[in-house]
Amino acid sequence: MFLFLLLFFFLFSLKLLTQAPRKHSWPKSRGSFCHCVLYKENKDTMDAINVLSKFLRVKPNLISYMGTKDKRAITVQEIAVLKISAQRLSHLNKCLMNFKLGNFSYKKHPLKLGELQGNHFTVVIRNISGSDQQVEQAMTSLRDTGFINYYGMQRFGTTAVPTYQVGRAILQNSWKEVMDLILKPRPGAEKGYLVRCREEWARSQDPEAALRKLPVKRCVEGQLLRGLARHGKNNIVTAFGLIPRNNRLMYIHSYQSFVWNCMVSRRIEAFGLIAVPGDLVLRGGTAVLLSKAEAESHSIHDIVMPLPGFDVIYPSHHIGEGYREMLKADGLDIDNMRHRIRDYSLSGAYRHVVLRPHNVSWQVISYDDPRIPMVHTDIEKLQGKPPPVFPTEGQYRALRMEFSLPPSTYATMAIREVLKMDTSIKTQTQLNTTWLN
Repeated sequence: MFLFLLLFFFLFSLKLLTQAPRKHSWPKSRGSFCHCVLYKENKDTMDAINVLSKFLRVKPNLISYMGTKDKRAITVQEIAVLKISAQRLSHLNKCLMNFKLGNFSYKKHPLKLGELQGNHFTVVIRNISGSDQQVEQAMTSLRDTGFINYYGMQRFGTTAVPTYQVGRAILQNSWKEVMDLILKPRPGAEKGYLVRCREEWARSQDPEAALRKLPVKRCVEGQLLRGLARHGKNNIVTAFGLIPRNNRLMYIHSYQSFVWNCMVSRRIEAFGLIAVPGDLVLRGGTAVLLSKAEAESHSIHDIVMPLPGFDVIYPSHHIGEGYREMLKADGLDIDNMRHRIRDYSLSGAYRHVVLRPHNVSWQVISYDDPRIPMVHTDIEKLQGKPPPVFPTEGQYRALRMEFSLPPSTYATMAIREVLKMDTSIKTQTQLNTTWLN
């Protein structure tokens, strides 16, 4: 009886802490947003936000952040939650695995995408085969010369349907194609319930029947299906609007990134790693074209290339015309990048072609146990745990590197420059399988 009462009290307390507060209970003198640091392991930011919103019983769009972090990593970032107390957020530390929340403060404003100043990375590459001289040469080149500032493969999704294809369909106003690309069956590894959901959709085209196959309805597929069930298959635009705005914009930003990557490859193939007349540089935030004389006094580190939009200019050499040709082939008009739905209008932006990381350091580590951690995490430091100790000689060698990058710059591209090899998920998975076997 005592155990039953204790369990009942615990469940009742948990309910009180996780249920949404009444609107009038929030103190007027307190900022509306509780800012905190989110520590997570093996979860991408979108998944983490969905898990937090589920436990807090609030909509995911009430949790704001400045950028997304990778899944296969230990990451730390700031988030802000609207009118949820620090006490309720702190309580989640007892309920959730591989999550920690801390450093709570109340502020009057949320966080916005684009406000991030940059990221610092600690990366471990295990079982390296190169000599110490080769490692030194590769890391020195990364520090002094930098890397081509491509958008990483994760920008385009990890499934058989790249996100830029969905973005292109949105810009074309091809809404049935948008729906099909998100919901249709696709090859490759996916969670079983998603496979069953897609199969049901392909078979019946019934959003409610497909939705019943999803135990987790906060994913993009579930949100779109819920919208279709509510508004009907003839109102795809409104149904698509049930997906959180950041997720929707991710698709069209992915298309911009795809175009940028293609055009930068063409530009480097045509002109190499030097500045040439007709290139673009930024002066006081404004893009200007380089003359022949000006090109001689600039380096590749000064050159920017535009993401397509209505508020950018393009290089005056033949790469500028390449933008027009590529968008025309996709059924888009480079001179009319305003969409009838304002959220999907592209103003464009500029991005440096080659980037040098900051705060670059590295260390070659010897080890015997392939499972030993090689990074002292923030949680371990807070818990007072000692850092890992490595032997002076070991069966294997690893490279541990640290560097800082500006926002929207991909560590995977910097690592690719060091490794001189493909960093796509498919290739790296094959390498893991080969090594484990």
